[in-house]
Amino acid sequence: MANGTATHGDVRMEIGLMMFPTDLGMQPVEFAREAEERGFESIWFPEHSHIPVSRRTPWGGRAGAPPLPEEYWRTHDQFLALAAAAAVTERIRLGTGITLVAQRDPLWLAKEVATLDRLSGGRVLFGVGYGWNIEEMEHHGVDPRTRRRLVREKVLACKALWTQDEASFDGEFVRFEASWSWPKPVQSPHPPIVIGASATDRHFDHIVEFGDVWMPIDGRYPVEEGWQRLRDRAEAAGRDPS
Repeated sequence: MANGTATHGDVRMEIGLMMFPTDLGMQPVEFAREAEERGFESIWFPEHSHIPVSRRTPWGGRAGAPPLPEEYWRTHDQFLALAAAAAVTERIRLGTGITLVAQRDPLWLAKEVATLDRLSGGRVLFGVGYGWNIEEMEHHGVDPRTRRRLVREKVLACKALWTQDEASFDGEFVRFEASWSWPKPVQSPHPPIVIGASATDRHFDHIVEFGDVWMPIDGRYPVEEGWQRLRDRAEAAGRDPS
């Protein structure tokens, strides 16, 4: 590996870095500067609004998981941290890894993503996920049982706001009449939508319908087998897997 790239045969891989930016560690501005200087392709910041102290939900929703690390409840606001990183860099891409879409208002979320993409010159990678911390979701008024349908609608609503001069939406969870919303993203038609999810048919259907990239978690399931299944579903739906 040389800086932020690696070559395997004829395939050139671009390497990104992920960090929980907190008040106790390396700050986003310094992290972004150092990552760009070393040639990395992207940086990724996760998010949690807060962590309920009850800890009813184990780390990652997995029974028997270790205690949740303190960084989960100390993390900076995701979009503010990425905006600070954008202001001191020129090339490195800015990823949300991931945004907890179910817990966010889609009208504000669409504006935040578009504003960050505009101010950074089109460098946003919009990573989305469904969430695992049940009590955190409940504090936001989210029913964990319907969160996947909710995420789908909120992302579709964001796409409408990004791509239409007068956007409206009438879904099960999200409804708004014809509205203006600017700025629009620099990237056309919008920043890549990176869906972080396990290798299930339901998740793959969502990626094919409204996503652009699959963000797997290596080690929890066979990624290679899942990737082939995703390719097959994309081709069947008329989408180019590449």
